[in-house]
Amino acid sequence: MSEMKSLYLVVPLAPLAGAILAGLFGKAIGRTGAHVATILGVAIAFVASLMIYQDVSAGNTFNGTVYTWATSGNLSFEVGFLIDELTVMMMLVVTFVSLMVHLYTIGYMHEDPGYQRFFSYISLFTFSMLMLVMSNNFLQLFFGWEAVGLVSYLLIGFWYTRPTAIFANMKAFLVNRVGDFGFLLGIGLVAANTGSLNYAEVFAQADMLAAKTIELFPGSPWLLISVICICLFIGAMGKSAQVPLHVWLPDSMEGPTPISALIHAATMVTAGIFMVARMSPLFELSDAALSFVLVIGATTALFMGFLGIIQHDIKRVVAYSTLSQLGYMTVALGVSAYSAAVFHLMTHAFFKALLFLGAGSVIIGMHHDQDMRNMGGLWKYMPITWFTSLVGSLALIGFPFLSGFFSKDSIIEAVHFSTIPGAGYAYFCVIVGVFVTAFYSFRMYFLVFHGKERFGQAHHDHHGDHDDEEPSDDHHHGLAPGQKPHESPWVVTVPLILLAIPSVLIGFFTIEPMLFGEWFKRAITIAPAHDTVAAFAEHFHGAAGMALHGFTTLPFFLAMGGVALSWYFYMINPGIPAAIQRTFKPIHTVLENNYYFDKFNQAVFAGGARLIGAGLWKGGDQGVIDGLVVNGSARTVAAVAQLSRMFQSGHIYQYAFSMIIGVCVLLSLWFGVV
Repeated sequence: MSEMKSLYLVVPLAPLAGAILAGLFGKAIGRTGAHVATILGVAIAFVASLMIYQDVSAGNTFNGTVYTWATSGNLSFEVGFLIDELTVMMMLVVTFVSLMVHLYTIGYMHEDPGYQRFFSYISLFTFSMLMLVMSNNFLQLFFGWEAVGLVSYLLIGFWYTRPTAIFANMKAFLVNRVGDFGFLLGIGLVAANTGSLNYAEVFAQADMLAAKTIELFPGSPWLLISVICICLFIGAMGKSAQVPLHVWLPDSMEGPTPISALIHAATMVTAGIFMVARMSPLFELSDAALSFVLVIGATTALFMGFLGIIQHDIKRVVAYSTLSQLGYMTVALGVSAYSAAVFHLMTHAFFKALLFLGAGSVIIGMHHDQDMRNMGGLWKYMPITWFTSLVGSLALIGFPFLSGFFSKDSIIEAVHFSTIPGAGYAYFCVIVGVFVTAFYSFRMYFLVFHGKERFGQAHHDHHGDHDDEEPSDDHHHGLAPGQKPHESPWVVTVPLILLAIPSVLIGFFTIEPMLFGEWFKRAITIAPAHDTVAAFAEHFHGAAGMALHGFTTLPFFLAMGGVALSWYFYMINPGIPAAIQRTFKPIHTVLENNYYFDKFNQAVFAGGARLIGAGLWKGGDQGVIDGLVVNGSARTVAAVAQLSRMFQSGHIYQYAFSMIIGVCVLLSLWFGVV
């Protein structure tokens, strides 16, 4: 067991070592040294994860403390690992996608002056994410949670000379603070009521928590377990970008493309989904919390998809699609289909990382132009990027036999079998969402890879991907007239191919053990009354049967309808979208302004904070402190001095007169007393 224990330590520490080498000694070891050190670290972590996976498959799990950091009363703060089926699946996804992103970065960032710094950050991010998923207690979970938040802040603002990047990373940081405040309250309530931060000890007391009530407002008792679960889920809403805390994710596209793939597809945004699945013994005891999760997820799944339809920036389309897919995962959590949520998390990690890296490859080919209106017909020039992007898009829309189909349809079926309040609304959202997803995914695909070539027609309202820090000569953003796009170098295309393979195959081979087998039996708890996956299992007759049946189902026809409509709109009759936009101008305006979430936040929260600040400054600082305390005391001293100067004139007769008056006053007081 001890050699397994040291292997567990290798997984997070190898990327950490790479990050330290590239970050602190980047100048000494140079560019090659930086990428070799970090890629080696992540590769070691991936291989170690594979070995741990084999160990877990053989039935060996581990739950223990590695290091006790501090003890306060009965509460001990520890670094500990919980290695079970859920953990090991996350470890494989995180290390594999991270390894692909590291390789891809060599090609994508090769001209960037911050090359070593970038490798250091992504390696540090991998370490943080692994600490989060491997933790066996709330303290370490929170450490990993905050660390991924910090590194994502550093990465979104990587090009720190650009005001938009600085604004985006500050926004991401602040929105996540809101979620993390809820998360911290939830952890605090757990610690206060159970006296422990260890998962196993807390879950053992779950029934006790379910019996307690708490009065948030006098006279209205709430179930303690509901309050804890909702607080924990507010943390997930920040990290996993659920309405209304989703506003940071589209803006975070300001960071370089490799981190869009790493953070916003495969790892950080799925931390919230993983955390709720890990907390299933608590969530199962609160129908109120599950309904809350379900409604938030359904709203995100549908309404964020609508925003993907009107975007022109290639990365933003993929960003809104991520929001929508995270909504699907959250819906699965809400109907207690935790295994389906985590299954979709895994398949989505591969095809969404593939789509982001494909988008990055297009951006390289287009000389850092991200506006889809300047593209078209790229399939001839970039065949590998074109084909892998097609695979990713088909997986995303849930085409039968591809991995996205198995996970997405499982979620839709699970919602269909659920009886929890809000399930009807959620079913409507996830079904309509299938059509919307197919429409915007293939709108992007057709605009970029097919149709007539539109190079060199500048629509300069887009955000280029490089700016002041770009030393190369192609700072003009986009192709010069007469210039043609080119396929990306092999360090970019090899990760695309390696991600396309699981995007096609992994769902087919893993659906049975992950959803209907014993794989998550020890890691996930489901109350019999909520078991929607079991209801779906009765209709499941093998992966091939499910895929063949998939060709006859409503989601398939909706998805094909979305593809057909986008083909008609953007390939056959491109005048129609413009006409629709003119006809439904008010709706388009609402979508263009992201439902006014940003405007509302700016006016209410940012504006409110500024008003309070101005009030404190004018009233408190200038009025009370400066006016009353500082200047007031000075004025009082001056007035007293002014008064006493009148008696110090230097004339003898005035002194004599004062003394006589003083004696008279004293005598009269004296006689008055006597």
